[in-house]
Amino acid sequence: MLPAHKQNLEALLAASVQQVVTESNGVAAVKPAIALDRPKAAAHGDVACNVAMQIAKPLQKNPRELAQRIVDALLAQPAAKDLIDAAEIAGPGFINLRLTSKAKQAVVGAVIAEGAGFGRSTHGAGKRVLVEFVSANPTGPLHLGHGRQAALGDALANVLASQGYGVHREFYYNDAGVQIHTLAVSTQARAKGVKPGDAGWPEAAYNGEYIADIAHDYMNGETVAAKDGEPVKGKGDIDDLDAIRKFAVAYLRHEQDMDLQAFGVKFDRYYLESSLYTEGRVAQTVDALVAAGKTFEQDGALWLRTTEYGDDKDRVMRKSDGTYTYFLPDVAYHVTKWERGFEKVINVQGSDHHGTIARVRAGLQALGVGIPKGYPDYVLHKMVTVMRDGQEVKISKRAGSYVTVRDLIEWSGGAVPGQEAAPDLLDEATIQRGRDAVRFFLISRKADTEFVFDVDLALKQNDENPVYYVQYAHARICSILAEWKTRYAGDEASLPQTDVSVLTSARAMSLMHKLAEYPDMLTHAASELAPHAIAFYLRELASEFHSFYNAERVLVDSQAERDARIALLAATRQVLANGLAIIGVSSPAKM
Repeated sequence: MLPAHKQNLEALLAASVQQVVTESNGVAAVKPAIALDRPKAAAHGDVACNVAMQIAKPLQKNPRELAQRIVDALLAQPAAKDLIDAAEIAGPGFINLRLTSKAKQAVVGAVIAEGAGFGRSTHGAGKRVLVEFVSANPTGPLHLGHGRQAALGDALANVLASQGYGVHREFYYNDAGVQIHTLAVSTQARAKGVKPGDAGWPEAAYNGEYIADIAHDYMNGETVAAKDGEPVKGKGDIDDLDAIRKFAVAYLRHEQDMDLQAFGVKFDRYYLESSLYTEGRVAQTVDALVAAGKTFEQDGALWLRTTEYGDDKDRVMRKSDGTYTYFLPDVAYHVTKWERGFEKVINVQGSDHHGTIARVRAGLQALGVGIPKGYPDYVLHKMVTVMRDGQEVKISKRAGSYVTVRDLIEWSGGAVPGQEAAPDLLDEATIQRGRDAVRFFLISRKADTEFVFDVDLALKQNDENPVYYVQYAHARICSILAEWKTRYAGDEASLPQTDVSVLTSARAMSLMHKLAEYPDMLTHAASELAPHAIAFYLRELASEFHSFYNAERVLVDSQAERDARIALLAATRQVLANGLAIIGVSSPAKM
């Protein structure tokens, strides 16, 4: 249902309910929420409402009797004539309504008039939200977990922006700590000619071939472009571990940025964990927690009383050797988010971060600086299994121990064997195909569910492949409109004035109903932090289109019917494009 129609119907129902309440000698305090839902079965109508059951108890009346009285009052209102075709009472008192053909057909003109803006709202106007995602350690290429984060986080940011929120995308670089030291030591060993498996290879070192590439470029004095600051040049000094560390971090930050560029993901800011130390924010956070009386010392370590905030046990903040545990800089980092004016913050992370939630929130509450409970929000995702040629793929030549985002983009784009090792040989079409498939697939399930990425399925050009199925619907409509323009001198500029009253078939009505669901679907996806809802919707919309097209000819002899069906297809094409844009997938005109 179109937002305008929904608002009108809610107002009409509210007035009808108030009339019934007054006639029943009810008190003014009986003001139920008018919730409109779609019946589980299409045969039951277009809209369902349970308001009669909400007011039955306070009014001490039979809910079915109240439902009938509400319906009578509703249909008696002149404004309901163009909106409601029929009403019936079901079950214990549900009100099921059927919309008029005119109300359903109005979506065609609305979509054509609003174009790319159809479905957008101002629900979040004036509110700023920070979405943090990917946030990979600069110790290796981006793996599939990062890829799922990138797809989820970017789509979620787009969904929130569609609802009027001021969205800020942020990448948090964990460029401090033990892992970065391990990266430097691994690179140094490679520079000395020591390989994985050799005597003298450092324990817990990174084994991927990318470490050898870093060592080679460092020793040869290559220069790496920096994301921020001056470019970093390889010093070539095999004993300068600090120089090796700086070069390796810069090298991998650049590599990760290239991966994100191939994936079509951009960030507003890259925030360095190291800056929390150099700017004294970690130390300030410790001092503030101590001053608040929320810490204690035991066994030479400094502990935070997280049990006061729902954690199952207190947590170490500063270890006996003087180093900090990983959640402390996370607390300091989130204080910066709050101070920057982001009252809503969403972190997209792997499910292995579940234990961090209680600790970070406890630390923020313990500071007593006004940060609300439940800050920040989290979207946790499970990992991805990759299947290729019917076999699970567990390792990558590039990374040595896991499949990378770039691997998946290249495989899903149809790169021939051997080209994976030389990405510069890949054309833009291959990268685009791979990007589209990876993005669509990785948000096509709820974040907290396991997902199997089937590369063979991503390469199929039939309706088994969900992204192909949706994109083909868009391309097919483009082809039909092109033929309409050629054969009948059709002009899309005339579509807003098209009379669509002849669109009365069951298939046409079903397709229009699905188009009208798009705005509500977007609002729901934003409120529930559920971008997978968009992928679900697009598959359903593509299915409705294919069913309509297979059942009814579009380019018929009757101009009135032909133009109306063309207008319906143009509206469908627009909504497909709008939804695909939200999840970062292209809308090809030809396939």
